[in-house]
Amino acid sequence: MVNERARSDFADILDDFRDQMRTITQLQRERAALTASASVRGKRVTVTVNADGTLIETKFGSGIEDLDYHEIAKAVTEAAQQASAEVARRGREILDPLSRNRDRLPKLMEMVPGMPDLGQELRIPEPPVVSTAPPKAPERRAADPEERRSRGGATDSGW
Repeated sequence: MVNERARSDFADILDDFRDQMRTITQLQRERAALTASASVRGKRVTVTVNADGTLIETKFGSGIEDLDYHEIAKAVTEAAQQASAEVARRGREILDPLSRNRDRLPKLMEMVPGMPDLGQELRIPEPPVVSTAPPKAPERRAADPEERRSRGGATDSGW
């Protein structure tokens, strides 16, 4: 009787796992199809990015000739950042059900007596926020390990 119960429980878990994999596949496809567009400077500059935030289209509208090169470059960057933020937000919304489903599934420690809760130990840390500052901006240089080494410090050979 215990073996039948264990087999039944395992079959249920396996069915849940298969459902989860189908859901993941479907949600990944939905996310991969995402695009987002943003327009700035009165729709003089419009860009579109794909699900990874990669710029896939740039359009200049009427009146673009009123902007100088620096303004156009800044507008393209601004629009790309807005579109990337939007596609990232929509991607998180699409993938949100995965978190809810994961919380619903039984933990290994609940199924195996004496098993430690590896979920807490193996949790992947949140990645740092990625800077949108231009390459030579002070914010980016301060975070660059190469830049910090060139300024000296505890590992500087002058010690």
